[in-house]
Amino acid sequence: VDTGAGSLTAARKYLEGRWSLVSYEIYPPGKPPIQLKGTGSLTYDEFVNLKIDVRADEASTDLLRDAGIDLKDGVLTSDGRTVVDMQNHTLSYVVPGQNSRGPLSLSRPRHWEVQPDMLTLTTQDDSGKPLSVAKWKKAP
Repeated sequence: VDTGAGSLTAARKYLEGRWSLVSYEIYPPGKPPIQLKGTGSLTYDEFVNLKIDVRADEASTDLLRDAGIDLKDGVLTSDGRTVVDMQNHTLSYVVPGQNSRGPLSLSRPRHWEVQPDMLTLTTQDDSGKPLSVAKWKKAP
């Protein structure tokens, strides 16, 4: 098993743990960008499960609903097993039967960029334009 820098093992180890939301921008098609205000956590475990919970404030929740993004009690959540693609720098959920194509759909891969303690996940539309950009800081 390759364990050096740039390996799948190293990427999974980097992702593992708890992350806190720093910023979240959503670009709904045909609508102005939304700077989501709220709190959030991302947890990635040793079994490649990814759980994201973002609790939006009331104003953000209203903007997201107006853009056609449904939230339950002001919470955006995703949870499931993932696949890390090192060549394309993507993280994809393994969700059987997921056909939704909305801006935050689990069927869309999350493109990732890493810095020492910062993770940026970007969801893109079919032409490569950002639909969402979330920045996460590694929790101590």
